[in-house]
Amino acid sequence: MIAFLRGSIRYKNPAFVYIETNGVGYHVNISLNTYSKIESLEEAFLYTHLHVKEDSHTLYGFFDEDEKAVFTLLISVSGIGPNTARVVLSYMSASEVKNAILKDDVSRFNSVKGIGPKTAKRIILDLKDKVLKTMKGVEIEVDSPINSSKDEALAALTALGFQKQLIEKNLPLAISELGTDCQAEDLIKYILKKLS
Repeated sequence: MIAFLRGSIRYKNPAFVYIETNGVGYHVNISLNTYSKIESLEEAFLYTHLHVKEDSHTLYGFFDEDEKAVFTLLISVSGIGPNTARVVLSYMSASEVKNAILKDDVSRFNSVKGIGPKTAKRIILDLKDKVLKTMKGVEIEVDSPINSSKDEALAALTALGFQKQLIEKNLPLAISELGTDCQAEDLIKYILKKLS
């Protein structure tokens, strides 16, 4: 089992990176969250998960242990494969995934491409106790209306194919222009104008 990799980033895009370690190049699949943290780096340290199937060995990389832990939890759920888990972690950070599970937030998971209501409920049901064990003494975030609007806008625009980082750069500007009581639809329209 490969636990982590440290080396030079030879190639990167939002879906995967090539990391060279001691003359060997590893193809490592990543989430958008990890990509945003290594985008400007030339060297990287990534925690890894090696997924073994009959016909392939696939490496998944994570910027921090928390993201890897949530990935491992997600793939323990029946019907959730590593690619779906990676998509979830591209839509949400590790802490957002845990909060969505603890708050029974089915709609938060439904906003992820490829996850329907049944799968969302299964994730919550299967992982709630496990997440509670890992979060003793940690306060659960309570969504303010603006956080909720931001999340909805981010999910909708990501689903439309816009880059998450680009949206996140424009969201604060949109909120400062529209005010903190703006709705998700207002944010989406504002950012669509900016990006089109």
